[in-house]
Amino acid sequence: MFGLDRSTGLSLPPGGGGRALQSVAMTHALHHRHANTHVARLLIVACLLLATVGVIAQPGSAESQEQWWDDAVCYEIFVRSFQDSDGDGIGDLAGLISRLDYLNDGEPGGSDLGVTCIWLMPVFPSPSYHGYDVTDYYDVDPDYGTLEEMDALIAAAADRGVRVLLDVPINHTSNEHPWFLAAADRDPSFRDWYSWSDDKPAWGGPSGERVWHQSPADESWYYGFFGEHMPDLNLANPDVTAEIERISAFWLDRGVAGFRIDAAKHLIEEEQNQENTPSTHAWLEQYRQFLDESYPDAFLIGEIFGAGAFVLAPYYDPEQLHAYFQFDIAYQILTAAGGGGAGGIRSVVRDALEGSPGQEWGTFLTNHDQNRVMVELDGDLAEAKLAAIALLTLPGLPFIYYGEEIGMWGSKPDEQIRSPMQWSRDPATGFTAGTPWQPFQADAGWVTVENQSGDPYSLLSLYQRLIDLHTSRPSIAHGSFVAATGTTSNLLAYLRVAGDEVTLVILNFGRDAVELEPLTFGTDDLASGTYGVDTLLGGLPVADVNVVDGVIQFGAGSRVTLAAQSALVLDVSVLGLDASPVASPSAP
Repeated sequence: MFGLDRSTGLSLPPGGGGRALQSVAMTHALHHRHANTHVARLLIVACLLLATVGVIAQPGSAESQEQWWDDAVCYEIFVRSFQDSDGDGIGDLAGLISRLDYLNDGEPGGSDLGVTCIWLMPVFPSPSYHGYDVTDYYDVDPDYGTLEEMDALIAAAADRGVRVLLDVPINHTSNEHPWFLAAADRDPSFRDWYSWSDDKPAWGGPSGERVWHQSPADESWYYGFFGEHMPDLNLANPDVTAEIERISAFWLDRGVAGFRIDAAKHLIEEEQNQENTPSTHAWLEQYRQFLDESYPDAFLIGEIFGAGAFVLAPYYDPEQLHAYFQFDIAYQILTAAGGGGAGGIRSVVRDALEGSPGQEWGTFLTNHDQNRVMVELDGDLAEAKLAAIALLTLPGLPFIYYGEEIGMWGSKPDEQIRSPMQWSRDPATGFTAGTPWQPFQADAGWVTVENQSGDPYSLLSLYQRLIDLHTSRPSIAHGSFVAATGTTSNLLAYLRVAGDEVTLVILNFGRDAVELEPLTFGTDDLASGTYGVDTLLGGLPVADVNVVDGVIQFGAGSRVTLAAQSALVLDVSVLGLDASPVASPSAP
C-alpha cells in the first residue's frame, strides 16, 4: 500500500496516461483538433462493463449534458501575483502568457498542471490593488497590460485548450467611476444608477454594517454594502441591466468563456432585506436568459459567500446561473483532512445533490478571501494531499487557488493570502526580477514549483495526476455519486459512475491504518459479479473485487489494509457475473 506519509507523501506510479483535452469546442478549429480524441475515448468507454453495471444516476445529472465545463478543472489567478514580465514587481498579462505552458501546454502527458480553465480575479482599471472596485469595465488595468494583450492571452489559452473566465464585480463600482461621479452631481442620466436617500436611513446592513454613506457632492446618502468606496449599482434600473449586458457582450465577443459573479447574493436590495432577495433571483434569471439567447456556450458561476445547500436552493429553481461555489463542501473537506471525521462530507454532498441533482456547483478548498489551505491544516502535507484527492474526485467543478498545488502558505490580512507565486528561488526564473509588490511568504525558499517539479512524491505531482484523472474520466468529472454506508468515522468511500465507467474512491482520513471491511453501496448501484481493478492512485494488492447485492469485498476475502492518511482511486471493470457470496461485515 502507498500512503500519504508525512515525510514521503503519496507514491505515484510513473506515467499514468495522457491528459485528455476538452472535446467541446471553444472555436470551430479547436473542436476539429480534438474530435478524434473525444471519439476514441467514447469507443474505449463503450467497451467497458457493457450491459453489466446497473447505476442509480442522479436525475437530470450532468451525465446528460455536453458542456465544456462538464469535465473542466479551473485555476484561480490573481494576475498581480502570478508573473511579472517587465521587472516592476507587479504581475501582468504578458507574464501570465509566459506561464501558460505550466498550466497547460496543449499536449497530452508532460509536466504541465493540466487545468482547462482559468479564472482571473478582476483585471479592470481600479484604484485598489485587488480590483474589485472598477472604474472602467471596458478596459484592462494598465498595471496588467492592454486590451491587445488580453486578446493575446485568450488566444494563447485557446491554443492550449484552456478557457478564460473573468471575475466581474457588477454589484458595485468604484466611487471614482464616472457613472458614480455623475450620479453624485445629480446628472439625471446616471442618478438612478445608484441608490440614494435624502436623509440617512436608520437601518444598517444585515449584521449591523454601515451601509449608508454621505455623498461627496451634497447632503444626500448612497448605499454601499462593502463600504463608501464601493457604491452599489441599482440593478433594478433597466438601464443598468442593459449596460451590464453590453459589458458582458463586449468580453464574450473578445473570446472569454464566461464570468464569475462576485457578491451575487447582494445584487438587489428590497429595503432592509439585503441578501438573497426575490429581486436578485429574478435578475439572475433574466441575465441568464440574455446569455442563453446570445451566447449559449457562456458559463456563469456565482459567489454566495458562505453558502451551502439550504441557502443555494432558491438559486436553482428556476434556473439562474450555471453553478455556485459550495462553501459547505469546502469546509467539510478541510475538516475531514484535519482529522475531524468524514461524516460531514457525506452529509453536505448528499444535501447538495438533493438541491441540485445536476451537480451545479463549484468545489474548492480555499480562495482569495480565506487563509490558505496549508494554514488551515497547520502545514500538514499529508492532510493537504487528502484534501486535494477529495476536491478532485467529489462531485462538482473544482477550482484551485494559485499556489495551492505546491502548498503555499498565507494567512490574513488579504494582501498576504494573495502574495506572489513561488516559482523559483532564482529572481531570473522566479516571479520578478525587481522588488515584488508584496513580500514572498517565509517558505518561498523551498516551497516552489522548481523544487517540486519531477518529484513523484510532491504535492504538485499529486495535483497533476488528479487533474489528469478528472479531465480524462467522465465518471470523476460528472458521474453519479453513491457513498458507502456503515463505514468508520474517518473512512470515506464512494462510487463515481458515468455510463459504463466506474471509479471507486476510498479515503482514510484517520491517523491509524484500517482494514477494509466489505463496502455497502446499496442493492441497485452495481450488478453482482466479479470486477477487475486497475489502480489509478495509491496501491492495491488485489486484482479484483467481488460484488453481491451492492456489497463490495476485495480479493475474494483477502484482507486489505489502508494505511493511515492514505487513499485509493480505482477503475472497476467487469470480469464476469459469477459472484461468490460476500461475507457479512461482522464475520471474523
